[in-house]
Amino acid sequence: MRSPPPPAPLHQQQASYGNPYQPQGAAAAGTGAAGSSSAHMHPAFGNIMNDQTAQMGFQVGKSAMMAGHDYMEQNFNRYVNVSALKHYFNVSNSYVLSKLALVLFPWRHKPWSRAQRLSPGGQEGYFLPPREDINSPDMYIPVMAFVTYILLSTLLAGLRGAFHPELLGLTATTAFAIVIFEILALKLGCYLLSISNESQLLDLVAYSGYKFVGIIVTLVVSEVLSGGRGTGGWIGWTVFGYTFLATAFFLLRSLKYVLLPENSNDGTRGSMHTVARAQRNRRTQFLFLYSYVVQFVFMWILSRA
Repeated sequence: MRSPPPPAPLHQQQASYGNPYQPQGAAAAGTGAAGSSSAHMHPAFGNIMNDQTAQMGFQVGKSAMMAGHDYMEQNFNRYVNVSALKHYFNVSNSYVLSKLALVLFPWRHKPWSRAQRLSPGGQEGYFLPPREDINSPDMYIPVMAFVTYILLSTLLAGLRGAFHPELLGLTATTAFAIVIFEILALKLGCYLLSISNESQLLDLVAYSGYKFVGIIVTLVVSEVLSGGRGTGGWIGWTVFGYTFLATAFFLLRSLKYVLLPENSNDGTRGSMHTVARAQRNRRTQFLFLYSYVVQFVFMWILSRA
């Protein structure tokens, strides 16, 4: 007589219970494969990457995202010239430092005219980017100064114990409304004075943001020198007076090529000079009004917001 075979190990018995029609060897092999794969992914998602339905869903989602991206890019380019906008962010570290110094100390700077470079055909020129011309307007400094002003105002309010959650949104809304109103007023003035420029709108947006540099300096210096009393004392008014005059002088000289172009787009050379002589006084008055009166009102509101 032969003795009965030895009992199977416990782990093989448990593996064979899962599928009564699967041999014990295959069950053991399947258990080992499942153990190795479960070491790398959660058991609940064990076969999702190999599921055809899941792969089809991933492809549909990817196609939808690409279609949405293309749609947004096409509609955004319809209203904003991205290639022209990139020109205003083509800056360098040396340019940013030199431009900040120019905004705060513009008194002895010369020349103020923007540098141009001829096109490859040699027929028409184009302005150099800010990286290569310090007189070129940029949007990097205005955007950063705008954000810094909002954060700095709320920080100073918190140091005085006057911070509340609505202050951040109120400060941002006030600053944004002033910028929008200023740009609309400039565009209206340019329309009434028949001033046309290919990149006029983006230039005006850039120049309208340089005032925040002077406002930031006013807030910081006044807070430090006045011992936390803000811009209400004579120290604050003195610093505000200097930054306002510096900003106004900077805008007066920089906007001359936008608001006081040498030639207009009329037909002949004689008519161009006739139009320029007839409107030059009004354009000069408009430029002075914007650089000094309007900037004084807006900078005063923002420095005390």
